[in-house]
Formats: sequence, structure tokens, C-alpha cells
Amino acid sequence: MENYVAVDLEMTGLNARRDSILEIGAVRVEHKKVQAKYQAMICPHLELAEEVVQLTGITNEMARQGRELDEVFPEIMEFCGDLVLLGHNVIFDYGFLKQAAMNRNVAFEREGLDTLKLARKLLPPEEKKTLQLLCDRFHIQRARSHRALDDAMAARELYEAFEAAYEKEQPELFAPAPLVFRTKKQSPATSRQKNHLQQLADYHHLTLQVPWETLTKNEASRQIDRIIAQYGRMPKQQVQASVSGQSL
Repeated sequence: MENYVAVDLEMTGLNARRDSILEIGAVRVEHKKVQAKYQAMICPHLELAEEVVQLTGITNEMARQGRELDEVFPEIMEFCGDLVLLGHNVIFDYGFLKQAAMNRNVAFEREGLDTLKLARKLLPPEEKKTLQLLCDRFHIQRARSHRALDDAMAARELYEAFEAAYEKEQPELFAPAPLVFRTKKQSPATSRQKNHLQQLADYHHLTLQVPWETLTKNEASRQIDRIIAQYGRMPKQQVQASVSGQSL
């Protein structure tokens, strides 16, 4: 495989239907040479879980300075083109991209090659197959772990290491296959959700920076839950007044 895009994403959680893309890194390889790199931080419009901050080193301040996914998504689609996607557990990253495409009515079907699957088939079963341990095994250097571009570059080097060591003996393992991730378009947030979210923010004197026009039901629910968890609920009578105001 001479032409492909190595891709890695950092996310706010593990569920493509509920969580958000936080960072995208990609490396376009043509004729086995790196031709271009792509990196973008995306503002998730919510506070990051402490586990995410600890894992990635991405702080809330860094995330708030990120760009909108609506702006970034066309860029990464153009960057990838129709090339095969390569990654470590690539279906995980593909799922988030597929969900983003579905929400924007964009067709996104690709073939992929997974370095995690290669590791499971080629290396002893008792060995762990995390990207970090595989990088250690093959002496692949990463400036930062769990950062999108660094991990995409590491996945590319890992693929080349596997290819050099095993491709001649087992070429069938190195054939790309269609990536399959079933999803459906997420429904837009309702007027009731948006009003509740704004009322909640006003009550707690918070300034919201959310993409109101493209806000989904799931995203609105996460925002509401986050504010309640951090600052508390509105008094019951205030919630009733808010609901009554909607019905007038």
C-alpha cells in the first residue's frame, strides 16, 4: 500500500453518537512518502473530563481556543480524499468521522487498514497491543502520546514496520477492507432544550458559546447535564416559569 492517510482523533468520550471530536491529526502518504500533515483542535463547547485532560494533556483553555467542527470537517474530508484510512483501531476514529459526516448530510465511505488488527494477528497473543507498547517494541519515537498528529505519525511508522517484517510472508493481511460503522443522523436540539439551556446559563450567570444552529439533542443534553452537575439546578418555580413562557 503506497498511498493512504494515517489518521488519529482525540475525543471527549468513547461514544461517537454522544461524544465530540476534540482534535484531528492526519498524515497523507503518497508513493510511501509523507506528502502533507494536518492538525486541528476543535472546540467541544463543554468542560473536559479530568480523565481526558490527564490522558491527552489538552486543557480546557486549549480546547476553548479550538475551531468549530463545521469549519474543520470540510478540510479533513478534502485532505483525506478517497484514500485508504490507516490507524490504530481505525474503526474507532472512523466512527466519529462517519457520525460527523452523517450529521452534515455528507457521504463518507472508506476502506481502511488497522495496525491494531495487524498486531493481533502477527504478534504473540500474550503481548499487549497498545500503541505505546508497540512503539516501544519497534523503537518508534513520539514527542507526545495521545495527541492526534503524533499518534497518526506513529501509526504510519508502525504500519511500515509491520510491512517490512511480515508483508512478503502474509500479504493478505495488508489488504485494505471496507470500514463499516452504522450510525444515523442526530436530531437537532428542540426549542425547549435550547430555552432550558439558555435559562440555566442565565440563572448561573454563565456565558455560553455553543453552535446554536447545529446543536443536536445529545449535545444540548450534555450541556444541560454539565451545568447542573457543576452549578446546580434552577429552583423549581423558575423552571416552571421558563416552561410557561414557552407555551405563551
